[in-house]
Amino acid sequence: MDPQSLLNLIPQETLLVLLAYGALGGLYLVVVPLALFAWMNKRWYQMGKLERLGIYGMVFLFFPGMIVFAPFLNFRMSGQGDV
Repeated sequence: MDPQSLLNLIPQETLLVLLAYGALGGLYLVVVPLALFAWMNKRWYQMGKLERLGIYGMVFLFFPGMIVFAPFLNFRMSGQGDV
């Protein structure tokens, strides 16, 4: 059987539900955690108390996606020079 005939066997509603799950999962595990990492990297030393509280709440909410990307990101300061 070719893929087109297999897709025709699955109801359209099921495909829409699977697409919605995939889109929400990608948003939850990839897009929002990477945006949070970028925001924290840019604003770490300028954040106010409420902004930091909000970011920590978002980190808690999106923790599964954050833990996926944490080993690959480096937030250490660049240093004073080549020593």
